[in-house]
Order: sequence, then structure tokens, then C-alpha cells
Amino acid sequence: MNNMIEKLETIARRYEELNEILMDPSIASDIHKMTEASKEQASLETAYQLYQEYKKVLSGIEEAKELMKENDPEIKEMAELELSELEEKKPHLEEKLHLELIPKDPNDNKNVIVEVRGAAGGDEGNIFAGDLYRMYVKYAESQGWKVEVMETQESEAGGFSLVSFMVKGEGVYSKLKFESGSHRVQRVPKTETQGRVHTSTATVLVMPEAEEVDVEINPGDLRIDTYRASGAGGQHINKTDSAVRITHLPTGIVASSQDGRSQHDNKDKAMRALRARVYEMVQREQEEALGSERRSKIGSGDRSEKIRTYNYPQNRVTDHRIGLTIQQLDRIMEGKLDDVIDALINEDQRLKLLGEEE
Repeated sequence: MNNMIEKLETIARRYEELNEILMDPSIASDIHKMTEASKEQASLETAYQLYQEYKKVLSGIEEAKELMKENDPEIKEMAELELSELEEKKPHLEEKLHLELIPKDPNDNKNVIVEVRGAAGGDEGNIFAGDLYRMYVKYAESQGWKVEVMETQESEAGGFSLVSFMVKGEGVYSKLKFESGSHRVQRVPKTETQGRVHTSTATVLVMPEAEEVDVEINPGDLRIDTYRASGAGGQHINKTDSAVRITHLPTGIVASSQDGRSQHDNKDKAMRALRARVYEMVQREQEEALGSERRSKIGSGDRSEKIRTYNYPQNRVTDHRIGLTIQQLDRIMEGKLDDVIDALINEDQRLKLLGEEE
């Protein structure tokens, strides 16, 4: 408990310090400094306000205990009531404060770039990749987020061998970060004449959008190629070299875009995807250098790790990392992912709390 109070005191001091910094007229001319200070203060706001409330509860408990020493029975009765109310409130506030003190993932409030690829199972894997893409779009809509397609490689049988898209909104990464991995589907493919259930897979990679300050990319390290967009998009799309492919020569990372309105738009989208991929690679290397215990404990986030099975004959979805099974596959494929995502977030918080206490 003393450890928690010490942490909260540090937060309160920093919050008040930031208040003074933000009120200093000289900061108004330095947009970068002002933005940084505002962001930091906003990240401490909830813990600060909860701590103020907690201090009021503690002093209220002390006052009520003092009043109970009075001889007046009416005052004593009021103090008893007050004390029992505050004693009930105290553990709830402590629980909230513990959760608030869990180290935050600095990427939680970022937009994301999601890549879904058809993997094992040929056409059926690609069709399933299309189903997953539709599921994420519907979930994003339910959250009030905006989806922007960056790159598609459509499959002749339907779905995609690759679909890459950006999701923009409030706290997107905090909710979608556990989706990275291999998603397995069990169902009878449309092409199957014998009615046998097949297993196919699609892989998902969720990357936080990287700002220029997050990762430095030297323009001299880039090779930019333009080519003609292929596939759907109307006849005009094939007449100009509007599609863009950018290669980051030091790492060999490649990003393309052909779904934008113009070459300029495609270049911007490809650059954002490239920056996110380089950032993701740098982060992964840092995590490996720090050791696996510093990683999010729910899975490795690796594209090859089997994380979830979607069983159509039994209308069942199982998340293997947390042993969660839901008999509502039809609802989940319609984007109603809240139960799964909330369970993953809760388990992540539980493990982080255990890590803090050890």
C-alpha cells in the first residue's frame, strides 16, 4: 500500500508541475513542447483525480472515527453511517488505482495498420481473410472508428490473399493489439462437394501507426517504384502508373498501395505502412533484447502463433491464449467482438498486476 501511495504522490506532483508548465505564457510559442506537456498531463489525469478522491475518503474515515468518540448519540449514529459508507467505497477506489498504475502501453492511443493475409488452405484461406476483414470493419464501425483501405490483392475465388487497412479513432491499438496471430477456420468450403469440414488459416498483423518522431527513416534509404494498378477500380485506373511501391533498403521492408485516388495518395499510404512496419520491427528487436518477460504476456504477437479457432459447424469461437470459448460465431463474424476483446484486456491487466506484485 505504501508503494502505491508513493507512486500516486509522484504522479500528483508531476501533474501539478505540468499544470504550471502549461500556464507559463512562454510555452504557447513552442507547439511541440505544449503538445508533449498536454499529452503527458492527459495521461495522468485519471490517476490524479482518483487519488484526490481517495485522499478525501481517507480523511473522511479519520473524521468519522473522531466523531464516534462524541457523547451525543445522534452525532455518533451519523458518524457510524458515514464511516460504513466510506469503508465500503475505499477498496473499490484502491482497485481502480491499482489498475490505473499498471504501466501503460505508449502505443495504446495510436491508430493502427492491419494486414490480413490468406495463409494455409488456398482459396478457402483467402475467402476467410475476406471474412476477417469484414468482421474488423464492422467492429470498427460499432466503435465509431474510420477504416481506410491501403492495399488489396484480391483472390479469384473471393476474399483476399492480402488486405491492408488503417483504422483511425480513439484508443484503437489498445483494443486491436491482441488480434495479431494465426486465425484458424473450420468449415465446409463452398468448393467441397462431399460436405467435409476443412481447416484453413489467415494471419493478422496489427501495427501501431508510427509518427515521424517514433522512427527515423532516411529518404536516401528508400527506393520508390511506380506501376500500373491492377484489379478492380474502373478502367481509368490502368491507364496511369498510379500504384506505388516503397522499399526500405537497409531492412528490405516493402510497402505498396494502389487503392488511393492518385499517385500522391498512394505514396502517402505506402509511406505510412512502411513507417509502421519499420517501427514494429524496431519494437520487436527491443522487446527481444529486454527479454520475453517485458512483452505483453498474452501471446507473442507473432503472426505465426495460433491464437483463435472459428468453428462454423458448432457456431463456436475459441481463443486459445486465454481458454475462452463463445458459442456465438455468427455474432462475432458480424463484428460483435466486445466479449472477446474485453476478456483479453482483462486478462492482460490481471497478468500485469501479478507482475507488479511479484
